[in-house]
Amino acid sequence: MSSVLPAGYESLEPFVERFAISGTANRARLRSESTEAERAAFFAAAKDLVGPALDELDRKPLGDLDGKERCLLNLALSFAHIALAIEIQGPDEARHAPMREYMRITRSPADVG
Repeated sequence: MSSVLPAGYESLEPFVERFAISGTANRARLRSESTEAERAAFFAAAKDLVGPALDELDRKPLGDLDGKERCLLNLALSFAHIALAIEIQGPDEARHAPMREYMRITRSPADVG
């Protein structure tokens, strides 16, 4: 099976199907719809790789990223949403998640490009 991520990020492959999604609103919805266990597993796997990934991705303009790099970028952007749930909300995430329905994201700078 061929990798869908750049070399060095193979450990994130199990999370690609679920977490490498485009669109800020989609990522916010994923945060609400994912289970605590899914969020914790993704966070644990990605937390030490997101910094190096962003350093690597920053070496190119967004328009020049290939498919594997775009997939990695989508994972990193999803990580930002998941990190809020893990690091900031913690045990209160489930209580606050329903309120996200009232704060709809209609556009985002991350969706340009």
